Amino acid sequence: MAEPATLLDNINWNEQGLVPAIAQDWQSGEVLMLAWMNRDALQLSIDEGRAVYWSRSRQAIWRKGEESGHVQTLKELRIDCDADTVLLKVEQVGGIACHTGRRACFYQVLENGAWRITDDVLKAPADMYGKTS
Repeated sequence: MAEPATLLDNINWNEQGLVPAIAQDWQSGEVLMLAWMNRDALQLSIDEGRAVYWSRSRQAIWRKGEESGHVQTLKELRIDCDADTVLLKVEQVGGIACHTGRRACFYQVLENGAWRITDDVLKAPADMYGKTS
């Protein structure tokens, strides 16, 4: 007898078993970052009420804020019409989502054929992660 389908079966996972996950501020609507989730990360996000991602570089589960303290509390979870992208509406604890120490990862805008940085660093990465390089 087949196992019953779960809500994770509704997701159209890519060939690597991942789905892009957009983190958006739950109040302002600002897009904070894009990351990836596998089945375990999505299930942990649901179970724990916080953003949990799949780190492609480390090939491991990554709880947002586990090193920096900048946790993303999950307020709402959505999927798009094709079920191939997840939208997390989050409360960004500490106001910093980007590993560069900025509010959001989308801090560069194209102007006159060049990328211009629009947002200041709020906290140095070395202060968040304890790294000197």
